[in-house]
Amino acid sequence: MTTRSRYVSPLAETGWTLGARQQTTFCWEYEDGRAELLALYEKGKRQQWNAAERIDWSQELDADNPMLLPDETISLCGSPLWNKLSPRQVIEYRRHSQAWQISQFLHGEQGALICAAKIVQQVRNVDAKFYAATQVIDEARHVEAYSRLLHEKFNMVFPINAQLQALLTDVIEHKDWDFTYLGMQVVIEGLALASFQSIRDKAQNRLAAQVNAYVMQDEARHVAFGRLALRDYYPQLTEAERARREEFLVEACYLMRDRLDPSDVWAAMGFDVKECRALHEEALATLKFRSRLFSRIVPTVRDIGLMGPRVCKAFEDLGALQFADRDSAAMLEEDNRVAEQFDAAQLVTAALAR
Repeated sequence: MTTRSRYVSPLAETGWTLGARQQTTFCWEYEDGRAELLALYEKGKRQQWNAAERIDWSQELDADNPMLLPDETISLCGSPLWNKLSPRQVIEYRRHSQAWQISQFLHGEQGALICAAKIVQQVRNVDAKFYAATQVIDEARHVEAYSRLLHEKFNMVFPINAQLQALLTDVIEHKDWDFTYLGMQVVIEGLALASFQSIRDKAQNRLAAQVNAYVMQDEARHVAFGRLALRDYYPQLTEAERARREEFLVEACYLMRDRLDPSDVWAAMGFDVKECRALHEEALATLKFRSRLFSRIVPTVRDIGLMGPRVCKAFEDLGALQFADRDSAAMLEEDNRVAEQFDAAQLVTAALAR
């Protein structure tokens, strides 16, 4: 069965082709590399993995709650609408909601794949081209893993969210190389880390938690890559150039806040979308998740030097300024440690099964 046949909405309505124009830069200096970036490149090479082998795909999702996530993570949970649902409708809602979330991860990873290839093409330094090349295969592996999770375990795919599509359009079509870093490595990847973490830490289904833990291990390096590249470049900007980046960053963050809009799920379930949106916007689960979304972005923005008054005001409005003092490097190292714990547990399980 093809992916097309699994889409909840007709694919003809969601097809997408961009006519992006960008500069291609060749670098003829092969010895001049930044130590931190070259070290990250070495780490990227060492941590390559095979999604077909590292993940135990024999594990199944739960029939009633695929990833075994607590219902408290669902924005409609506890509402009058939710309380009227039959047990069968609750099960179907969990399946649709979780498939929608993983679908957005899948589409975002394809966007990251294209952006990483664009970085290889555009970036000026060979050390950055080296690392970006490892990210290309990372993102291809993530597309493979989430695609397999949806095809083999959910048998359902949702189209890309409108807000995510809008930001990817801006990032891919922008001619300046650093906007690709800022939009993808800082905003989209940073937001993805927070979303992946929610499943990694809350899902009681081992397969779901494992896939997200391993993807996060790679994404931690990607965010570090963006931080290193932009931290060196942004001090050279004029005030006007800095203002353009801050404006783009603020708009991107508001787009990503609004990305948490599962209207496709409500429509697929036959619910009143307007009623659901009103409940969703007021839900404590929505407010908490939106705030946590920026826990990975704010420290990185601080590190690259874009915390101007306009950006600070936006983060305050988003309820995320509290994350400014977090140690981004420590959080990324923790992501790496958790992934290694999953490996160790899998080795123990395999040994006991012999």
